[in-house]
Amino acid sequence: MSQAILLVDTLKKELRQRGLTYATVARTLRLSESSVKRLFSQKDLSLERIERICRLMKIELTDLLELMHAAEPRLAALTEEQEKLLVNDPKLLLVGILAISFWTFADILQTFRISRTDLVRLLVRLDRMRVIELQPGNVIKVRLARNFAWRTNGPIQKFFEQQIQQQFFEKTFSRPGELRIVTFGALSRRSNELLQQRLRKLSEEFDALVQEDKSLDHQMRRATTMILAIRPWEPAQFTELRRGSGDDLAEAERQWAKA
Repeated sequence: MSQAILLVDTLKKELRQRGLTYATVARTLRLSESSVKRLFSQKDLSLERIERICRLMKIELTDLLELMHAAEPRLAALTEEQEKLLVNDPKLLLVGILAISFWTFADILQTFRISRTDLVRLLVRLDRMRVIELQPGNVIKVRLARNFAWRTNGPIQKFFEQQIQQQFFEKTFSRPGELRIVTFGALSRRSNELLQQRLRKLSEEFDALVQEDKSLDHQMRRATTMILAIRPWEPAQFTELRRGSGDDLAEAERQWAKA
């Protein structure tokens, strides 16, 4: 759907929510009601007329644009096959990660050994996957929903577990910008769920800060990875020293899950 059509549809929705009729709009535009209906049905409203209707609704044009962007269909997840395509093509995966991290075409071209032709080709593939919208002038628009997530046990998660996880955790986490906290303790199921809720909120805050920083020059931003995890677990060396069999421990974990 083109942005012009989506803008008119958003305008119609906002008029309806405010109880404003075509007759009211017609008086504002000094047109007949039938002419206004035709303009809306043909999605043929000039910018000047849209601004006048915005004044009627007592909102700014920028407010209408924000409402339009919020109404755009967004991708919440990729298919299994799409994730496999990313994993099997390192360049496509790299450009995909950079694109959804709000890197511009020029920044990617300047920073990585990818030709202009290849970069366009890769971005077109991401556009077809609906991860981004490649706009005129090679402007990259991210089309992911705020709740976008990689598939559970999907190709991307497996790729991370098999190839990336060890690279990430092998460092000392002692340099500026690094932090690792490992905490052990015995928790009830309720306390575990409470911490999971807080971890999700922290993840949402991370995403909000990414959105806030996307307008900064890419040289002011560093690729950053945050991993949040919690589960009933202890090192295997501890488990070996427990009294009782592994079956007893498994049964204890099942009882904990029911509590």
